[in-house]
Amino acid sequence: MQFVPIFGNFAFMIIAFVVALSVIVAIHEYGHYIVGRWCGIHAEVFSLGFGPVIYRRVDKRGTTWQIAALPLGGFVKFLGDANAASVGSDGQVSETELRRTMLGAPLWARTATVAAGPVFNFVLAIAIFAGSIMFQGRSTDPLTFGEMRPLPPSYASDLREGDQVIAVEGVVFNDPERTVDMSDLVPLRERLAYTVLRDGSQMTVEGPYFFPTAVSSVSPRSAADDADIKVDDVITAVNGEPVFAFAQVQEVVLQADGAPLVFTIWRDGETLEKTIAPRRVDLPNPDGGFETRWLIGISGTIFFEEKTEGVGLFTAISLGAQGLWDTTTTSLSAMQHILFGQISTCNLSGPVGIAETSGSMAEQGAQSFIWFIGALSAAVGLINLFPIPVLDGGHLVFYAYEAVARRKPSDRAVQVFMFVGLSLILTLMMFTILNDTILCP
Repeated sequence: MQFVPIFGNFAFMIIAFVVALSVIVAIHEYGHYIVGRWCGIHAEVFSLGFGPVIYRRVDKRGTTWQIAALPLGGFVKFLGDANAASVGSDGQVSETELRRTMLGAPLWARTATVAAGPVFNFVLAIAIFAGSIMFQGRSTDPLTFGEMRPLPPSYASDLREGDQVIAVEGVVFNDPERTVDMSDLVPLRERLAYTVLRDGSQMTVEGPYFFPTAVSSVSPRSAADDADIKVDDVITAVNGEPVFAFAQVQEVVLQADGAPLVFTIWRDGETLEKTIAPRRVDLPNPDGGFETRWLIGISGTIFFEEKTEGVGLFTAISLGAQGLWDTTTTSLSAMQHILFGQISTCNLSGPVGIAETSGSMAEQGAQSFIWFIGALSAAVGLINLFPIPVLDGGHLVFYAYEAVARRKPSDRAVQVFMFVGLSLILTLMMFTILNDTILCP
């Protein structure tokens, strides 16, 4: 289902971006706040956003909770902090209150409080991934026909809901997780023979090609996204040549070598034409590294909805943790490859790119948007652990120095490193904005 009707794409994009960012920032800063409170450090201000305050209240502990006008981040200001970054002291704290400040707290308390922000982002990512898995379920074994996806009349099927798929054109189908592999095993024909178990009896019925040209997802900021391709669109021809298998579309895109292609699209009974030029995209390999391919930015799937079964809580959490691991390792690998010039810097996204992706994922539905929040939360947690002053990772480096040297770094050294870190962050932000708007629009 569509998250909302597409009404004013720019306004919708901004709203989606603000919602996604606000959820992630709120969780991150709440991690700092609640762990700091557990460690005996008093928070004076919890702010969602920067700039002029539009809402404020003070709780029974004396913490001011506020929402500010610029929803591009947030902060927790602890007792005695000179600023929202918890750098330096305002010098107005009495000796009796020193333990309740960030600077006066024990090293373990400061370390736990700072680390809590990224950790809470990781927990949010795992919770969202696990929740998505529990909501979707997983394919039953054997694979069972649910209902037909929206397809043109030519894709009519003799399969019925509840049919258990045993084989396709004699190729035994004994693992519901092997759906992707089936496209390489069955003949490339418009109509195929499906061996199914129906009401206890085995029979052979006819159906369309296993992997049709239906669009199951659209990559944000891709050529297909820019051309307004939608989920459930069906590609019926490319450059006037009829196609019925997703593999045919992939082959034409690959051979085009970046040249524009005219796609004939079936959408809810209407026929449209879209001209799309494939783009070179760096894709992560399962065994590590990246490969560059010509893509338009769509994915396909089998022609029917699969019957699913529930997933237990612990299994879902385990799979959610695996999703977090995959997301972070892929991100680190991409950064390494960018740093050494092995893949394009267009793989870096800044505020503009993230905002566009937010809007695109929200258009694809609530489930896609929530999953995106989880992936973005994982990225925010990872970036905040980088050993760069200003970020949480930079503070943790200072604490590590303190643990080894048995003394805090000098105020002068902290100020210099903070200036360098802030300069790096601002430079990177300016580069990514340039990347999003001019170099890789």
